[in-house]
Amino acid sequence: MYRQTATARISSAPLPVRRTENEVVTLPFTQEFKAEVLNFLSERPMHTVAMMGFIRDNGLVSELNRGTFYGCRNQQGNLEGVALIGHIILMETRTDRALQAFAELACQSATPHMIMGEEERIEEFWNYYSEDGQEMRHACRELLFELKWPVQVRQELPGLRLATSADIELVLPVHAQMAFDESGINPLENDPEGFRERYARRIAQGRSWVCVEEGKLTFKADVISDTPDAVYLEGVWVSPEKTGKGYGLRCMSQLTRKLLSHAKSIVLLVNEENGKAQHYYQKAGFSMRAAYLTIFLK
Repeated sequence: MYRQTATARISSAPLPVRRTENEVVTLPFTQEFKAEVLNFLSERPMHTVAMMGFIRDNGLVSELNRGTFYGCRNQQGNLEGVALIGHIILMETRTDRALQAFAELACQSATPHMIMGEEERIEEFWNYYSEDGQEMRHACRELLFELKWPVQVRQELPGLRLATSADIELVLPVHAQMAFDESGINPLENDPEGFRERYARRIAQGRSWVCVEEGKLTFKADVISDTPDAVYLEGVWVSPEKTGKGYGLRCMSQLTRKLLSHAKSIVLLVNEENGKAQHYYQKAGFSMRAAYLTIFLK
């Protein structure tokens, strides 16, 4: 369920303009194109919520994006694709040639940590990207789940609240373990300062939800992207002491009702092999919408 893993910082300097043989041009965006890019991405908000969240939170050009946003345009100047290339590679393409152009561009970048997207598109992207010898360290197939109204109302927990800076020592070890379980890298060991800074910012933004009982963390969930069309939820965790008792479902019901008060839907990813988590989200009212592929690079 956790995606935003940490690793060593890489350069976010934009790569040069690239013109391909397919008569499209890829170039880095400047801030003036923010409205155009958001309009392009908003056509499929369930699949582009992560990129839209970065742009809404940080702007189109920002070190906080940990990469550079690029556009792929045809000869008429129309966008055929948008991609974030950096620590993570994310993309939204309308044509095969845009996807190929982004793969060629990514080959010039410092090796990213992760590539993520819809399964068929990432498989095609990888066919182009791996031609220069890039190797995957690990890959996992994931399922995209979505929740819309109505949401089943369950008994509320008075302790569910936004995390504060005082909670960070409780949350960080749990969050780091989830990252390690998913990617094989422990961010508290690999990039402890950066990992702490990023999570502290998330708390300051009001994006981390927790339940704490008698000084122990019993539930957590992170809002990675928050847009009017969709909220992207990650890092959902329930204490082993509370599992199987309906506690997690009560927390999820309460949290999703809060989030759906200002967004049309909530989306999240679940590892295909994690049947227990899939069952949990289905009981919470989520429905599977698409298959995703995440590739962790060497």
